[in-house]
Amino acid sequence: MTEDRRPAKKPPMRDVLAEAAFALFLERGFERTTVDDIVARAGVGRRSFFRYFPSKEDAVFPDHERCLADMTAFLADADGADPVATVCDGARLVLRMYAEKPEFSVQRYRLTREVPGLRTYELSVVRRYERTLAGYLERRWAGDPDAGPDAALRAEVIAASVVAAHNNGLRSWLRSGGEGDAGAEVDRALELVRAVWGGAAPRTVAPAPDPESAAVTSSAGDDEVIVMVARKGAPMWRVVQHIESALGTA
Repeated sequence: MTEDRRPAKKPPMRDVLAEAAFALFLERGFERTTVDDIVARAGVGRRSFFRYFPSKEDAVFPDHERCLADMTAFLADADGADPVATVCDGARLVLRMYAEKPEFSVQRYRLTREVPGLRTYELSVVRRYERTLAGYLERRWAGDPDAGPDAALRAEVIAASVVAAHNNGLRSWLRSGGEGDAGAEVDRALELVRAVWGGAAPRTVAPAPDPESAAVTSSAGDDEVIVMVARKGAPMWRVVQHIESALGTA
């Protein structure tokens, strides 16, 4: 049997730079680490760093670009009957990315909690996921006669709900140090979203009440109560108009 003496395949330069950067962030702190420090640790020049990362912040989140691309491709190929279930499945791709490297994910979570600039950067990344999910929902409902004028609003609200539910489960797992089943936490949160939004076609949302005054009726048996809420300074004619409308005498 001959020994395989082929040299081991080198990791991609992007990964080398990200690993060098993150190791230094943990050793010295994010603010005290410079790009020159990172390239010196990686054994490359500054040009190589900026070929892959526009800034130090990007080196903390080296895998999100790939995950965004995976999510975009997944949604483009999706043909499920329930668009809400589809965007929930799209969000699970982000969970899978974190779960692939639990130790790194937990360390990154702790680092972002310590550095305000990284928290801000993380929010911008989350917003990109949210826009991707909302865009898919808008496209699915485009041209749907039942969608109504509120389809775009519904898409934004559902996408925000999916991201919030996913992040709630993910962060619970990260706070535990990566212990337990991250998927179970996220699934539990996403099921709440599906219970509220799943299946139903977009519906037109009723217009908001008049900002100056509004009447709410409540009935119990033969008794009906009308509660009038009016902004201070609202003209009396507006208040009377809403009372008459509620009584059906207008």
